[in-house]
Amino acid sequence: MAETGQFKRNIAYKLRISDIFLGKPVIADERFSFLELGDKKIIRINLIGNIVDKFESEGERKYIFFKLDDGSGQISLKVFGEDIAKFKEITQGLTVIVIGVLRHWNNETYIQPEIIKEQDAKYLLVRKLELEKLQPQRTSHIEKSQIIAIKDKILELIKNAEEEGGIEKEQIILKLKETSPEIINQEIKKFLEEGIIFEPRPGKVRYLG
Repeated sequence: MAETGQFKRNIAYKLRISDIFLGKPVIADERFSFLELGDKKIIRINLIGNIVDKFESEGERKYIFFKLDDGSGQISLKVFGEDIAKFKEITQGLTVIVIGVLRHWNNETYIQPEIIKEQDAKYLLVRKLELEKLQPQRTSHIEKSQIIAIKDKILELIKNAEEEGGIEKEQIILKLKETSPEIINQEIKKFLEEGIIFEPRPGKVRYLG
């Protein structure tokens, strides 16, 4: 037990999910070391969001995968082995606070949770306002020329998907990983309002011209 007092926990940074995907995973000796975001080296994270999906394995290999959404994007929470018992009661639809360790495997950044605790839904807004005070809006730091380039990329993806009957918004976000999901959703909304694209069904967009 004497060693416990010497153990130093990494800071659990409060972020939006979209911020995570703006960071750069740093790999050392073929293992994820930390997420580089600005001047921060992030290992642990503190998020508030809604559990929008849950999958629990039934085979020999036991695991639970959750999908967390905070309005800016979605990220997976992956629980393995003995930790499963701690999170069995967490269900789809709950608003939760998640504290955990970032992992990166097979080109996916996800969270291995230490804590998943139910919260009142109002804390989603509280956290959003808290983070807006801590840092300026990212869009204000993006040059006008960059926004135009992002709009062109989004529109090109939508046009190119016409033969397949359109494209899911999530696919656009995945293809434009270097851009914040908040900015992508903002530009898609503008295209919809301008009548350049339309939604044949929620989450899917098509080119109208």
